[in-house]
Amino acid sequence: MTSNTDTVLIVGGGPVGLVLASFLSLHGIPSSVFERSDGIPKDLRASTFHPPTLDMLEQIGVTKTLVNQGLICPTWQFRDRREGEVATFDLSLLKNETNHPYRLQCEQWKLATALDALADTDDAIDLNYAVEVIDIAQDDGGASLTVQHADGSKSHHHGRYVIGADGANSVVRKSAGIRLEGTTIPELFLTMSTDYRFEDAIPNLANIAYITDPDEWVVLLRTPTLWRIMVPTDPDASEADMYDKIKQDARIQALCPKDGIYEIEHSTAYRVQQRVANRYFSGRALLAGDSAHLNNPLGGMGLNGGVHDAINLVDKIRKIYDGAEAESMFGLYERQRRQVCVDTVQQQSIRNRKMMAAKTPQERKLFHDDMRAVVADVKRHHEFVLKSSMIASLRDAEAIN
Repeated sequence: MTSNTDTVLIVGGGPVGLVLASFLSLHGIPSSVFERSDGIPKDLRASTFHPPTLDMLEQIGVTKTLVNQGLICPTWQFRDRREGEVATFDLSLLKNETNHPYRLQCEQWKLATALDALADTDDAIDLNYAVEVIDIAQDDGGASLTVQHADGSKSHHHGRYVIGADGANSVVRKSAGIRLEGTTIPELFLTMSTDYRFEDAIPNLANIAYITDPDEWVVLLRTPTLWRIMVPTDPDASEADMYDKIKQDARIQALCPKDGIYEIEHSTAYRVQQRVANRYFSGRALLAGDSAHLNNPLGGMGLNGGVHDAINLVDKIRKIYDGAEAESMFGLYERQRRQVCVDTVQQQSIRNRKMMAAKTPQERKLFHDDMRAVVADVKRHHEFVLKSSMIASLRDAEAIN
């Protein structure tokens, strides 16, 4: 058995798990990370980094790397498929609140790649790919894992705590008997990526645009190389229908007609959940990121919220290693991060989805008029972008004792 009474065991080597390891190392705390995949998956799900997340990641020196590889977006907007631009929000209003008054469009695998490079040169981080955690146990003396390797062999690891950063199907959460409560959104979300330059075809288009419509809302997100189109999709549709290039082209043509078909580089359909764990810890087992909460991607809060969980949790672990009482610190972590997730992040992402799909003319007019009024009022505009950028939720969390 590999054993170190100071080591923190981290299940999941995605961005949240690697942020946990990197920030633990800042405080001299060793960690062992166990990731099921054999490397960093270059998936295209999360791509938006909010201002406070970029501020936090400066502490480990990766923000500059992300900015150099990403697309700085000082504005984002609500649009309407029929009316065009509704309201454009200006993040430069946050210049006195953050070092990064903008959203950064940068694929999450680029963060994972930067963190992986840090781990390679850090003796405090033991990073293991292509391993599956098959058993988790804890007692008064610590936490332990049984890990199965690609060749079928097994190894055993012991540490002080185990953190689940292993996503929706978290083995840590299940082993600790923690429930993930909430609902599944009825429709699937289909994303399609193309190199077509929408910014040249749609007047006044921001790099991040949420396009409302009673029949089919759309999200347009620009990355450094591609535009991503997200639309709701019938969950009963066959895969052949969802991924049919002609049908995908027709959906994009309905948004922005052009000569010739759209060349679609990638497409993925996935089910979306609105769920929060009923506990964020049980004994020596803790949760962060998607293992603790799942929400729809409208607003870009999933990955960012996971990073915020990780940094908050590391602060609590640091204090425990300095002598603070563990139950008290982990209780505070749970109160701060879970309450903000339920009261702010979940509610805001649900509200965003509801606004995007508003059906009646009255609902749509009310929403559009309110957004225009927000932008026209500097105080309301500032308060709105404080919330949408997640700065307000972080301040709310800090106020919880």
